[in-house]
Amino acid sequence: MSELRFSLADVAGVRFAVSPANETVMSMWALADPVRYAVHLPWIDRARLTLRRPDVAHRVRPLVELTRPRRWLPDFLTPAAQPGREMTEQLDQIASTPPDVVVQDLLATTPRGPLSPFGQALLADPRGLLPQLVDAVRIWYDEAIAPDWTRMRALLDADVAYRAAQLAEGGAGRLFAQLHPSLRWLGDRVVSDDPFERDFDLRGRGLALNPSVFTDRRVLWNLLEDSLPAGAYPVRAVGTLWEPVPAPPGDALARVVGAGRAALLHLLDSAVTTTDLARRTGMSGGNVSQHLAALHAAGLVSRSRQGRHVLYRNTDVATVLVRASRGG
Repeated sequence: MSELRFSLADVAGVRFAVSPANETVMSMWALADPVRYAVHLPWIDRARLTLRRPDVAHRVRPLVELTRPRRWLPDFLTPAAQPGREMTEQLDQIASTPPDVVVQDLLATTPRGPLSPFGQALLADPRGLLPQLVDAVRIWYDEAIAPDWTRMRALLDADVAYRAAQLAEGGAGRLFAQLHPSLRWLGDRVVSDDPFERDFDLRGRGLALNPSVFTDRRVLWNLLEDSLPAGAYPVRAVGTLWEPVPAPPGDALARVVGAGRAALLHLLDSAVTTTDLARRTGMSGGNVSQHLAALHAAGLVSRSRQGRHVLYRNTDVATVLVRASRGG
């Protein structure tokens, strides 16, 4: 069990963001344990082929070694997510980690077992070898994550919008009570049922929370003294991430509103972006935008802005129509 102690300033400093660096690093767990991460098998099959390429395997090896199954990750490799910070900026943040922090973070992982050969080499020469690790993260993002990042990002942004609404409507108590079954809010602290056994005072620095596609069973914390406090928690509706368009031929709803608009309504159970809808349906972005505009004007689709993205989802009226068309 771990405890995170909050002051008023910490409660006010709870914030949400999406971290492409975290997804890139944690995706290695899915490759190592496809049974546990079976929901991601469509991605795993493609990523394994990528990792077998000699030009990729050699350069990504440092990341593979530092993300072995059942090992803790060094905090500097999963920096606290910040709104608007994209992958390039996160890579720069990792690259600028002071050598003494690299050493401290690596040593903090050793209770779960000895360091890998690259981990030991990085411990001995953090300044010289950190660029190799940053290059490994960059290569793996470009090769394995970026092709599907639009899809992942839409799901993560939708979760951020949902959690932000929880925080606005019910405060920190409701947020943490519903963030994950392992968490409890006790008025001035969060109790986390986990094996980490941390007793941590946030000390007015707030807490960055980021939903994660590849975090599956518990909330994972960055809680070393020199790290910005952060937690990665399992994203909602991850089972929908790799789904094809669910509207079947002859769908009853399609006969009423048209096949294209019906396909979109079947995908809008959770908030998504125009780009992700275009990718999942095979329509052009312009076509999707036209359909969404018509659905929004008819009161079937709502839209909200999250950072740089506009998210769309079904209204209550549309939800009733979709369920009825599915026989519900």
